[in-house]
Amino acid sequence: MADKSDGIGLVKGHTFTDHTFHHYSEMNVDRIYMDCNATTPLEPEVIQAISEALQDAWGNPSSNYIAGAKAKAIINQSRENVARMVGGKAEDIVFTSGGTEANNLVLHTAVEHFRKSSRAAEQREGHQNGCTGRPHIITSNVEHDSVKLVAERLQMDGKADVTFVPVSKVTARVEVDDVIAAVRPNTCLISVMLANNETGVIMPVREICQRIKSLNKRPERLRILLHTDAAQALGKIRVDASELGVDYLTIVGHKFYAPRIGALYVNGPGTTTPLHPMLFGGGQERNFRPGTENTPMIAGLGKAAELVTSNLSDYESHMQSTKLYLEERLQAIFTDKIRFNSHYPGSDILPNTCNVSILGPTLQGWRVLSNCRRLLASVGAACHSDSGNRPSHILLSCGVPSEVAANALRLSVGRGTTKADVDAVVEDLRETVQLLEEMN
Repeated sequence: MADKSDGIGLVKGHTFTDHTFHHYSEMNVDRIYMDCNATTPLEPEVIQAISEALQDAWGNPSSNYIAGAKAKAIINQSRENVARMVGGKAEDIVFTSGGTEANNLVLHTAVEHFRKSSRAAEQREGHQNGCTGRPHIITSNVEHDSVKLVAERLQMDGKADVTFVPVSKVTARVEVDDVIAAVRPNTCLISVMLANNETGVIMPVREICQRIKSLNKRPERLRILLHTDAAQALGKIRVDASELGVDYLTIVGHKFYAPRIGALYVNGPGTTTPLHPMLFGGGQERNFRPGTENTPMIAGLGKAAELVTSNLSDYESHMQSTKLYLEERLQAIFTDKIRFNSHYPGSDILPNTCNVSILGPTLQGWRVLSNCRRLLASVGAACHSDSGNRPSHILLSCGVPSEVAANALRLSVGRGTTKADVDAVVEDLRETVQLLEEMN
Protein backbone atom coordinates (compact mmCIF):
# COMPACT_ATOMS: atom_id res chain seq x y z
CA MET A 1 0.00 0.00 0.00
CA ALA A 2 1.31 3.42 -0.90
CA ASP A 3 2.03 5.91 1.86
CA LYS A 4 -1.00 8.18 2.01
CA SER A 5 0.47 11.00 4.08
CA ASP A 6 -2.42 13.23 3.01
CA GLY A 7 -4.76 10.59 4.45
CA ILE A 8 -7.13 10.70 1.49
CA GLY A 9 -8.46 7.47 -0.03
CA LEU A 10 -6.56 5.14 2.28
CA VAL A 11 -8.24 2.09 0.81
CA LYS A 12 -10.10 1.49 -2.41
CA GLY A 13 -13.52 3.10 -2.28
CA HIS A 14 -12.81 4.47 1.19
CA THR A 15 -12.73 8.21 1.86
CA PHE A 16 -11.73 8.17 5.51
CA THR A 17 -9.25 10.98 6.25
CA ASP A 18 -6.57 11.21 8.87
CA HIS A 19 -8.33 14.32 10.15
CA THR A 20 -11.49 12.41 11.05
CA PHE A 21 -9.87 11.54 14.36
CA HIS A 22 -9.11 15.19 15.06
CA HIS A 23 -12.57 16.61 14.49
CA TYR A 24 -14.64 15.09 17.24
CA SER A 25 -15.39 16.92 20.47
CA GLU A 26 -12.84 18.25 22.95
CA MET A 27 -9.89 17.83 20.60
CA ASN A 28 -7.63 20.50 19.24
CA VAL A 29 -6.98 20.09 15.54
CA ASP A 30 -3.33 19.15 16.12
CA ARG A 31 -3.97 16.23 18.45
CA ILE A 32 -3.19 12.77 17.12
CA TYR A 33 -5.35 9.86 18.23
CA MET A 34 -3.66 6.50 18.87
CA ASP A 35 -6.16 4.81 21.17
CA CYS A 36 -8.19 2.76 18.70
CA ASN A 37 -8.31 -0.24 21.06
CA ALA A 38 -10.35 1.93 23.43
CA THR A 39 -12.79 3.18 20.81
CA THR A 40 -12.95 4.28 17.20
CA PRO A 41 -14.77 7.19 15.57
CA LEU A 42 -17.67 6.43 13.27
CA GLU A 43 -16.99 5.97 9.56
CA PRO A 44 -18.80 8.58 7.43
CA GLU A 45 -20.83 5.83 5.76
CA VAL A 46 -21.85 4.53 9.20
CA ILE A 47 -23.00 8.00 10.24
CA GLN A 48 -25.00 8.22 7.01
CA ALA A 49 -26.68 4.85 7.66
CA ILE A 50 -27.60 5.93 11.20
CA SER A 51 -28.95 9.28 9.99
CA GLU A 52 -31.09 7.69 7.29
CA ALA A 53 -32.52 5.21 9.78
CA LEU A 54 -33.31 8.01 12.23
CA GLN A 55 -35.15 9.90 9.52
CA ASP A 56 -36.84 7.16 7.50
CA ALA A 57 -37.12 4.15 9.78
CA TRP A 58 -38.35 5.68 13.02
CA GLY A 59 -41.28 3.25 13.28
CA ASN A 60 -41.50 0.32 15.66
CA PRO A 61 -39.99 -2.69 13.84
CA SER A 62 -42.84 -4.85 15.16
CA SER A 63 -45.43 -2.65 13.41
CA ASN A 64 -46.88 -3.14 9.93
CA TYR A 65 -46.93 0.44 8.60
CA ILE A 66 -44.21 1.75 6.28
CA ALA A 67 -41.83 3.26 8.87
CA GLY A 68 -42.00 0.04 10.90
CA ALA A 69 -41.50 -2.15 7.85
CA LYS A 70 -38.47 -0.06 6.86
CA ALA A 71 -37.04 -0.49 10.35
CA LYS A 72 -37.56 -4.26 10.17
CA ALA A 73 -35.90 -4.43 6.75
CA ILE A 74 -32.87 -2.46 8.01
CA ILE A 75 -32.53 -4.76 11.01
CA ASN A 76 -32.74 -7.85 8.80
CA GLN A 77 -30.09 -6.50 6.42
CA SER A 78 -27.80 -5.55 9.31
CA ARG A 79 -28.18 -9.02 10.78
CA GLU A 80 -27.07 -10.47 7.43
CA ASN A 81 -24.09 -8.10 7.29
CA VAL A 82 -22.92 -8.86 10.83
CA ALA A 83 -23.32 -12.60 10.26
CA ARG A 84 -21.28 -12.41 7.05
CA MET A 85 -18.49 -10.56 8.88
CA VAL A 86 -18.07 -13.42 11.39
CA GLY A 87 -18.80 -16.35 9.07
CA GLY A 88 -22.21 -17.17 10.50
CA LYS A 89 -25.86 -17.18 9.44
CA ALA A 90 -28.29 -14.33 10.03
CA GLU A 91 -30.23 -16.40 12.56
CA ASP A 92 -27.03 -16.80 14.62
CA ILE A 93 -26.90 -13.06 15.44
CA VAL A 94 -28.59 -11.59 18.52
CA PHE A 95 -28.28 -7.82 18.93
CA THR A 96 -27.32 -6.50 22.38
CA SER A 97 -26.48 -3.15 23.94
CA GLY A 98 -22.77 -3.96 23.69
CA GLY A 99 -20.03 -6.42 24.53
CA THR A 100 -20.61 -6.33 28.27
CA GLU A 101 -24.19 -7.51 27.89
CA ALA A 102 -23.18 -10.17 25.37
CA ASN A 103 -20.49 -11.55 27.70
CA ASN A 104 -22.84 -11.54 30.68
CA LEU A 105 -25.43 -13.37 28.59
CA VAL A 106 -22.96 -16.16 27.76
CA LEU A 107 -21.86 -16.75 31.36
CA HIS A 108 -25.45 -16.59 32.59
CA THR A 109 -26.45 -19.11 29.91
CA ALA A 110 -23.66 -21.53 30.85
CA VAL A 111 -24.70 -21.61 34.51
CA GLU A 112 -28.38 -21.98 33.63
CA HIS A 113 -27.63 -24.70 31.08
CA PHE A 114 -25.64 -26.64 33.69
CA ARG A 115 -28.46 -26.32 36.21
CA LYS A 116 -31.08 -27.57 33.75
CA SER A 117 -28.84 -30.38 32.51
CA SER A 118 -28.17 -31.49 36.09
CA ARG A 119 -31.86 -31.56 36.88
CA ALA A 120 -32.62 -33.56 33.72
CA ALA A 121 -29.84 -36.02 34.55
CA GLU A 122 -31.16 -36.54 38.08
CA GLN A 123 -34.57 -37.40 36.67
CA ARG A 124 -33.04 -40.17 34.59
CA GLU A 125 -32.62 -43.16 36.84
CA GLY A 126 -29.19 -43.29 38.40
CA HIS A 127 -27.48 -41.47 35.53
CA GLN A 128 -25.71 -38.31 36.66
CA ASN A 129 -24.12 -37.47 33.28
CA GLY A 130 -21.09 -36.03 35.03
CA CYS A 131 -22.82 -32.78 36.02
CA THR A 132 -22.97 -32.89 39.79
CA GLY A 133 -22.09 -30.07 42.16
CA ARG A 134 -21.58 -26.50 41.00
CA PRO A 135 -20.92 -25.51 37.40
CA HIS A 136 -17.27 -24.89 36.59
CA ILE A 137 -16.07 -22.13 34.25
CA ILE A 138 -12.59 -21.84 32.76
CA THR A 139 -11.23 -18.51 31.55
CA SER A 140 -7.86 -16.76 31.38
CA ASN A 141 -6.32 -14.29 33.82
CA VAL A 142 -6.11 -11.54 31.16
CA GLU A 143 -9.79 -11.29 30.16
CA HIS A 144 -11.75 -8.07 29.86
CA ASP A 145 -13.60 -7.13 33.04
CA SER A 146 -16.94 -7.97 31.42
CA VAL A 147 -15.86 -11.62 31.61
CA LYS A 148 -13.52 -11.50 34.61
CA LEU A 149 -15.83 -9.67 37.02
CA VAL A 150 -18.88 -11.72 36.03
CA ALA A 151 -16.94 -14.94 36.69
CA GLU A 152 -15.68 -13.59 40.01
CA ARG A 153 -19.21 -12.59 41.02
CA LEU A 154 -20.61 -16.03 40.17
CA GLN A 155 -17.86 -17.56 42.29
CA MET A 156 -18.42 -15.14 45.18
CA ASP A 157 -22.18 -15.86 45.17
CA GLY A 158 -21.56 -19.62 45.22
CA LYS A 159 -23.17 -20.07 41.81
CA ALA A 160 -20.08 -21.39 40.03
CA ASP A 161 -16.49 -22.47 40.49
CA VAL A 162 -14.01 -20.62 38.29
CA THR A 163 -10.47 -21.39 37.14
CA PHE A 164 -8.47 -18.43 35.86
CA VAL A 165 -5.76 -20.07 33.76
CA PRO A 166 -2.61 -17.89 33.81
CA VAL A 167 -1.07 -16.90 30.51
CA SER A 168 2.49 -17.95 29.75
CA LYS A 169 5.10 -15.39 30.79
CA VAL A 170 7.01 -16.28 27.61
CA THR A 171 4.28 -16.10 24.96
CA ALA A 172 1.67 -14.00 26.87
CA ARG A 173 -0.91 -16.50 25.53
CA VAL A 174 -3.05 -18.90 27.44
CA GLU A 175 -1.60 -22.29 26.51
CA VAL A 176 -3.89 -25.00 25.18
CA ASP A 177 -2.51 -27.73 27.45
CA ASP A 178 -3.09 -25.56 30.53
CA VAL A 179 -6.73 -25.06 29.55
CA ILE A 180 -7.25 -28.78 28.96
CA ALA A 181 -5.59 -29.61 32.30
CA ALA A 182 -8.10 -27.36 34.07
CA VAL A 183 -11.15 -29.25 32.74
CA ARG A 184 -13.29 -31.02 35.36
CA PRO A 185 -16.34 -33.29 35.04
CA ASN A 186 -18.53 -30.28 35.90
CA THR A 187 -16.86 -27.83 33.47
CA CYS A 188 -19.64 -26.14 31.50
CA LEU A 189 -17.93 -23.19 29.77
CA ILE A 190 -14.54 -22.12 28.47
CA SER A 191 -14.28 -18.41 27.68
CA VAL A 192 -11.01 -17.13 26.19
CA MET A 193 -10.70 -13.78 24.40
CA LEU A 194 -9.60 -13.86 20.77
CA ALA A 195 -7.05 -11.04 21.17
CA ASN A 196 -5.87 -9.15 24.22
CA ASN A 197 -6.69 -5.45 24.32
CA GLU A 198 -3.37 -4.38 25.91
CA THR A 199 -0.70 -6.65 24.43
CA GLY A 200 -2.46 -7.43 21.15
CA VAL A 201 -1.60 -11.12 21.61
CA ILE A 202 -3.91 -13.43 19.62
CA MET A 203 -5.04 -16.42 21.67
CA PRO A 204 -5.13 -20.06 20.38
CA VAL A 205 -8.93 -20.22 20.45
CA ARG A 206 -9.24 -22.54 17.46
CA GLU A 207 -6.83 -25.07 18.98
CA ILE A 208 -8.66 -24.97 22.32
CA CYS A 209 -11.98 -25.59 20.56
CA GLN A 210 -10.57 -28.53 18.59
CA ARG A 211 -9.32 -30.21 21.77
CA ILE A 212 -12.55 -29.58 23.68
CA LYS A 213 -14.74 -30.87 20.87
CA SER A 214 -13.04 -34.25 21.10
CA LEU A 215 -13.78 -34.25 24.84
CA ASN A 216 -17.39 -33.32 24.15
CA LYS A 217 -17.83 -36.47 22.06
CA ARG A 218 -17.65 -38.59 25.20
CA PRO A 219 -21.22 -39.70 26.00
CA GLU A 220 -20.71 -39.60 29.76
CA ARG A 221 -19.89 -35.93 30.07
CA LEU A 222 -21.77 -32.64 29.98
CA ARG A 223 -21.08 -30.56 26.88
CA ILE A 224 -18.53 -27.82 27.45
CA LEU A 225 -19.69 -24.61 25.80
CA LEU A 226 -17.05 -22.50 24.01
CA HIS A 227 -16.96 -18.70 23.93
CA THR A 228 -14.58 -16.04 22.66
CA ASP A 229 -14.80 -12.29 23.16
CA ALA A 230 -13.73 -11.04 19.73
CA ALA A 231 -14.02 -7.32 20.57
CA GLN A 232 -10.41 -6.46 19.77
CA ALA A 233 -10.00 -8.75 16.76
CA LEU A 234 -12.91 -7.67 14.56
CA GLY A 235 -11.94 -5.20 11.85
CA LYS A 236 -8.25 -5.98 12.36
CA ILE A 237 -7.85 -9.66 11.49
CA ARG A 238 -10.08 -12.24 9.81
CA VAL A 239 -12.61 -13.71 12.23
CA ASP A 240 -14.67 -16.77 11.27
CA ALA A 241 -16.71 -18.27 14.09
CA SER A 242 -17.24 -21.61 12.32
CA GLU A 243 -13.51 -22.00 11.61
CA LEU A 244 -12.70 -21.15 15.21
CA GLY A 245 -15.26 -23.71 16.36
CA VAL A 246 -16.86 -21.52 19.03
CA ASP A 247 -20.45 -21.71 20.21
CA TYR A 248 -20.52 -18.00 21.10
CA LEU A 249 -18.61 -14.97 19.81
CA THR A 250 -18.92 -11.44 21.21
CA ILE A 251 -19.13 -8.53 18.75
CA VAL A 252 -18.48 -4.92 19.87
CA GLY A 253 -19.31 -2.17 17.40
CA HIS A 254 -17.27 0.72 18.68
CA LYS A 255 -14.02 -1.19 18.14
CA PHE A 256 -14.56 -1.29 14.35
CA TYR A 257 -15.87 2.20 13.56
CA ALA A 258 -19.50 1.39 14.44
CA PRO A 259 -21.63 2.91 17.22
CA ARG A 260 -21.68 1.66 20.82
CA ILE A 261 -23.87 -1.34 20.27
CA GLY A 262 -23.01 -5.02 20.11
CA ALA A 263 -24.16 -8.46 19.12
CA LEU A 264 -23.66 -12.04 20.13
CA TYR A 265 -23.01 -14.77 17.57
CA VAL A 266 -24.58 -18.02 18.76
CA ASN A 267 -24.25 -21.18 16.69
CA GLY A 268 -27.94 -22.04 16.31
CA PRO A 269 -29.39 -20.15 19.29
CA GLY A 270 -31.86 -22.22 21.28
CA THR A 271 -31.43 -25.27 19.04
CA THR A 272 -27.80 -26.31 18.44
CA THR A 273 -26.54 -24.08 21.26
CA PRO A 274 -28.39 -23.03 24.44
CA LEU A 275 -29.17 -19.37 25.04
CA HIS A 276 -31.09 -18.34 28.16
CA PRO A 277 -32.32 -14.72 28.32
CA MET A 278 -31.46 -12.43 31.21
CA LEU A 279 -34.24 -9.99 30.29
CA PHE A 280 -37.93 -10.65 29.75
CA GLY A 281 -40.32 -8.47 27.81
CA GLY A 282 -41.94 -8.03 24.42
CA GLY A 283 -40.39 -10.96 22.61
CA GLN A 284 -37.95 -9.14 20.32
CA GLU A 285 -34.81 -10.95 19.13
CA ARG A 286 -36.79 -14.23 19.35
CA ASN A 287 -37.17 -13.68 23.12
CA PHE A 288 -33.39 -14.04 23.63
CA ARG A 289 -32.97 -10.29 24.11
CA PRO A 290 -36.34 -8.49 24.33
CA GLY A 291 -36.78 -4.73 24.11
CA THR A 292 -37.77 -2.59 21.13
CA GLU A 293 -34.84 -2.71 18.72
CA ASN A 294 -32.49 0.28 18.48
CA THR A 295 -32.87 0.53 14.71
CA PRO A 296 -30.43 3.41 13.98
CA MET A 297 -27.59 1.85 15.97
CA ILE A 298 -28.25 -1.57 14.43
CA ALA A 299 -28.13 0.11 11.00
CA GLY A 300 -24.75 1.59 11.90
CA LEU A 301 -23.43 -1.76 13.11
CA GLY A 302 -24.58 -3.43 9.90
CA LYS A 303 -22.92 -0.83 7.67
CA ALA A 304 -19.65 -1.05 9.66
CA ALA A 305 -19.72 -4.84 9.35
CA GLU A 306 -20.24 -4.53 5.59
CA LEU A 307 -17.18 -2.26 5.36
CA VAL A 308 -15.08 -4.76 7.30
CA THR A 309 -16.13 -7.60 5.00
CA SER A 310 -15.30 -5.54 1.89
CA ASN A 311 -12.06 -3.89 3.02
CA LEU A 312 -10.46 -6.03 5.72
CA SER A 313 -7.27 -6.89 3.83
CA ASP A 314 -6.64 -3.19 3.11
CA TYR A 315 -7.38 -2.19 6.71
CA GLU A 316 -5.12 -4.91 8.06
CA SER A 317 -2.16 -4.19 5.77
CA HIS A 318 -2.36 -0.44 6.40
CA MET A 319 -2.44 -0.86 10.19
CA GLN A 320 0.37 -3.42 10.07
CA SER A 321 2.68 -1.20 8.03
CA THR A 322 1.86 1.84 10.16
CA LYS A 323 2.54 -0.05 13.38
CA LEU A 324 5.85 -1.40 12.06
CA TYR A 325 6.88 2.12 11.08
CA LEU A 326 5.91 3.35 14.56
CA GLU A 327 8.01 0.67 16.20
CA GLU A 328 10.98 1.40 13.91
CA ARG A 329 10.84 5.11 14.72
CA LEU A 330 10.54 4.51 18.47
CA GLN A 331 13.50 2.11 18.36
CA ALA A 332 15.57 4.60 16.38
CA ILE A 333 14.90 7.48 18.78
CA PHE A 334 14.98 5.74 22.15
CA THR A 335 17.41 2.87 21.33
CA ASP A 336 18.21 0.94 24.53
CA LYS A 337 15.62 2.86 26.60
CA ILE A 338 12.71 1.23 24.77
CA ARG A 339 10.95 -1.98 25.77
CA PHE A 340 8.16 -3.43 23.63
CA ASN A 341 5.55 -5.14 25.78
CA SER A 342 3.75 -6.47 22.69
CA HIS A 343 6.61 -8.61 21.35
CA TYR A 344 6.45 -12.26 22.39
CA PRO A 345 8.23 -15.17 20.70
CA GLY A 346 5.85 -17.56 18.97
CA SER A 347 2.79 -15.33 19.41
CA ASP A 348 0.84 -13.52 16.71
CA ILE A 349 -0.01 -9.90 17.53
CA LEU A 350 -2.82 -7.66 16.29
CA PRO A 351 -1.69 -5.54 13.34
CA ASN A 352 -2.47 -2.25 15.09
CA THR A 353 -1.27 -2.69 18.69
CA CYS A 354 2.06 -1.41 20.04
CA ASN A 355 2.50 -1.59 23.81
CA VAL A 356 5.76 0.11 24.73
CA SER A 357 7.64 1.36 27.79
CA ILE A 358 10.27 4.10 27.72
CA LEU A 359 12.59 3.23 30.58
CA GLY A 360 13.42 5.79 33.23
CA PRO A 361 12.47 6.59 36.85
CA THR A 362 10.26 9.58 35.92
CA LEU A 363 8.74 8.15 32.74
CA GLN A 364 5.64 6.44 34.09
CA GLY A 365 3.02 6.07 31.38
CA TRP A 366 0.47 8.42 32.94
CA ARG A 367 3.16 11.09 33.45
CA VAL A 368 4.38 10.88 29.87
CA LEU A 369 0.86 11.09 28.42
CA SER A 370 -0.17 14.00 30.63
CA ASN A 371 2.82 15.99 29.34
CA CYS A 372 2.46 15.15 25.64
CA ARG A 373 1.26 18.04 23.50
CA ARG A 374 -0.16 16.00 20.63
CA LEU A 375 -0.46 12.30 21.46
CA LEU A 376 -3.79 10.93 22.64
CA ALA A 377 -3.32 7.37 23.93
CA SER A 378 -3.72 5.34 27.11
CA VAL A 379 -1.65 3.29 29.52
CA GLY A 380 -3.95 0.28 29.18
CA ALA A 381 -7.62 -0.66 29.04
CA ALA A 382 -9.86 2.40 29.02
CA CYS A 383 -12.14 0.79 31.58
CA HIS A 384 -9.21 0.84 34.05
CA SER A 385 -8.46 4.54 33.61
CA ASP A 386 -9.71 5.29 37.15
CA SER A 387 -7.50 2.67 38.80
CA GLY A 388 -4.83 5.18 39.77
CA ASN A 389 -1.25 4.87 38.64
CA ARG A 390 -0.77 1.17 39.36
CA PRO A 391 0.92 -0.94 36.68
CA SER A 392 -1.42 -2.95 34.46
CA HIS A 393 -2.26 -6.35 35.95
CA ILE A 394 -2.41 -7.65 32.38
CA LEU A 395 1.23 -6.76 31.72
CA LEU A 396 2.30 -8.10 35.10
CA SER A 397 0.50 -11.37 34.30
CA CYS A 398 2.45 -11.54 31.03
CA GLY A 399 5.78 -11.37 32.87
CA VAL A 400 6.54 -7.67 32.36
CA PRO A 401 8.54 -6.38 35.38
CA SER A 402 6.65 -3.93 37.57
CA GLU A 403 8.94 -0.96 36.87
CA VAL A 404 8.61 -1.56 33.12
CA ALA A 405 4.82 -2.05 33.28
CA ALA A 406 4.48 1.24 35.19
CA ASN A 407 5.95 3.07 32.17
CA ALA A 408 3.70 1.37 29.60
CA LEU A 409 1.97 3.24 26.80
CA ARG A 410 -0.62 1.47 24.67
CA LEU A 411 -0.42 2.94 21.18
CA SER A 412 -3.14 1.49 18.95
CA VAL A 413 -3.24 2.84 15.41
CA GLY A 414 -6.27 2.92 13.14
CA ARG A 415 -7.40 3.02 9.54
CA GLY A 416 -6.64 6.71 9.25
CA THR A 417 -3.29 6.85 11.06
CA THR A 418 -0.57 8.07 8.68
CA LYS A 419 3.22 7.94 8.73
CA ALA A 420 3.14 11.71 9.21
CA ASP A 421 1.10 11.09 12.37
CA VAL A 422 3.71 8.59 13.53
CA ASP A 423 6.55 11.05 12.96
CA ALA A 424 4.71 13.74 14.92
CA VAL A 425 3.91 11.37 17.79
CA VAL A 426 7.47 10.07 18.09
CA GLU A 427 8.79 13.65 18.11
CA ASP A 428 6.19 14.55 20.76
CA LEU A 429 7.35 11.62 22.90
CA ARG A 430 11.03 12.56 22.40
CA GLU A 431 10.37 16.12 23.58
CA THR A 432 8.25 14.95 26.51
CA VAL A 433 10.85 12.45 27.70
CA GLN A 434 13.57 15.09 27.45
CA LEU A 435 11.43 17.53 29.46
CA LEU A 436 10.64 15.00 32.20
CA GLU A 437 14.26 13.91 32.49
CA GLU A 438 15.43 17.55 32.70
CA MET A 439 12.82 18.25 35.39
CA ASN A 440 14.18 15.31 37.34
